[in-house]
Amino acid sequence: MPRLVLATRNAHKVTELRAILADAGLDADLTGADAFPDAPEVKETGVTFAENALLKAHTLARATGLPAVADDSGLCVDVLGGAPGIFSARWAGNPGAPDADRANLALLLAQLADIGTPHRGAHFACAAALALPDGTERVVEGRLRGTLRHIPEGTGGFGYDPILQPDGETRTCAELTPAEKNALSHRGRAFRGLVPVVRELLG
Repeated sequence: MPRLVLATRNAHKVTELRAILADAGLDADLTGADAFPDAPEVKETGVTFAENALLKAHTLARATGLPAVADDSGLCVDVLGGAPGIFSARWAGNPGAPDADRANLALLLAQLADIGTPHRGAHFACAAALALPDGTERVVEGRLRGTLRHIPEGTGGFGYDPILQPDGETRTCAELTPAEKNALSHRGRAFRGLVPVVRELLG
């Protein structure tokens, strides 16, 4: 059974990846970064989701001596040229604040206030990376395409979930059940794409 460490202290992400691997028939001993309190925090200095995911994965692999998985994700709005993109979590300028999600959402909606529904296309993007202690690396990307609502709807999820309505859906991501969201989310797609990579590299 391969042992993997996920570069996050978010228990939800660990649970999600563990379920994806299990559903794919891949037995893996997966732990989060909390199991390694001395592992360094990583500054996301990359200019793409893939670069940031690789930075985190390589740092954790070196610190733990284990294969490491990391992801980076965000919202890309068509009329903003792909912004907020890698700046999604700090769009309003204070990512560590308790109300950061609300501030980011409010700023984005204000910027799009005069944009009509036909032009409010956007997608969530996620890059998931696997890095081995020997420097081997792989990246898989996933996307969830949709349209941005004018008013937030739903209480589930986090970040920009209350305003993205996935294509083919009548609800926002924040109105979906956790199982529904995981089945179509950008992060779920990227993590599922890592399964054959884990099989290939770790057996």
